[in-house]
Amino acid sequence: MGVFEFSIMVFTSFFSLINPLGVMPIFMSMSGNLSPHERSRVAIKAVFVSLITLIVFALAGQLIFQFFSITVDSLRIAGGVIFFMMGYDMLQAKIVRVKMDDPVESKAYGNDIAITPLAIPMICGPGAITNAIVLWADATTPTLKFVMVGIMIVVLGITLLALLGAGKIVPWLGETGNKVMMRLMGLIVMVIAVEFFFAGLTPILRRILQIE
Repeated sequence: MGVFEFSIMVFTSFFSLINPLGVMPIFMSMSGNLSPHERSRVAIKAVFVSLITLIVFALAGQLIFQFFSITVDSLRIAGGVIFFMMGYDMLQAKIVRVKMDDPVESKAYGNDIAITPLAIPMICGPGAITNAIVLWADATTPTLKFVMVGIMIVVLGITLLALLGAGKIVPWLGETGNKVMMRLMGLIVMVIAVEFFFAGLTPILRRILQIE
């Protein structure tokens, strides 16, 4: 496979799986009560953690999965459970009630959501992790591997720009708008969680029941 064809495949696959525009509204609803500085810090940290995670799994994903006897389907189920719990809290507007007056609490909250669920599994989900493992195996030359890492950085850079842009929209919504957005996105996150869960559970049940 040529460098150009491989580059197109890597970009389109990662862009579709990460879906920067799809992450925006969830980021907006979760960071609505943070200060602009904290919101930007959360966005940068989430994207950075996602990049490190993708690189680690690209380099050693198969070994990690084999060592811990982990399957991608199990990862999907775990991601679905995490998503569902966070979506339920959003639907109940519980996240909005976190006190943001204390800088320490605000920073701790930002750190929490930056890693889970924004970085993992929202930005760097099972699909993106699997894609990194598979494409790294397909990158048979150092040039292709370098191109792949470069494109991952580009896609996550686009994601960061989308999140930073979303932060500018939050003040326009106001407190009521943020609460409405959070409840709506909570419902959507719960639906995504169900899809994640059953996408992982179905193949496992098929293997158990020996269904082709």
